[in-house]
Formats: sequence, structure tokens, C-alpha cells
Amino acid sequence: MLVHHEINYIELTVTDMPAAKAFYSTAFGWRFTDYGPGYAGIQRFDGDGETGGLALADQPRLGGPLVILFSADLDATLAGVTAAGGSIVTPPFEFPGGRRFHFTDPSGNELAVWAE
Repeated sequence: MLVHHEINYIELTVTDMPAAKAFYSTAFGWRFTDYGPGYAGIQRFDGDGETGGLALADQPRLGGPLVILFSADLDATLAGVTAAGGSIVTPPFEFPGGRRFHFTDPSGNELAVWAE
């Protein structure tokens, strides 16, 4: 069940997709859904959707993994983040599962929010 504003997804930046998939598969039994050469979703153990993803990049993301929250109303959440003093670093965009945006909190931590 998707819960409004709950942590919903963790995205790990990796520099070698095949090596990362092999590592996490061997170490933790993770299974993946490939969305092209630059992205692989981490399947939930119960088979119901995904819990995270591996995103290919030249270097790991500054600050570590990206925490992604779910929103029942992306536009209202965007307004709330802005009103609370967050800075939008990536405006809303579409992806195969819906829409999302990225923001930084007042301390500079980057998070994202997505909606179906």
C-alpha cells in the first residue's frame, strides 16, 4: 500500500551496472527489473513492485543514496516543500511509473517525491 509522504524508494547510484547487479544479487538475493542500460529497479521480496533502484552514473551521488517519498498529490507536495523552505533542484518530470521531482532541505540533503 502506498502511503502519502512515507519513504517509499531508495535509489543507489552505481558506476558499473552489471557489477552492481551481480553484487547485490549475490550478497542479498536482490532481483531486478531492467529499464534500459542505465536503470534497474530493485524488486520487492514479496513480488509486489519495487523498493528501490540502481541508477548508472559516472560517479556515486554526492550525499549517498537518494531517498524517495510517495505523494498522493505531487503538485500539492511540491507547493508544500517550497513553502517550507526547500529548494527544487529538478522540477517535476515524467518517468515510466509516474512523475517526480527532486528537492534539497535546508541542510542541503537531496530527496525526491514521486506520484503515480
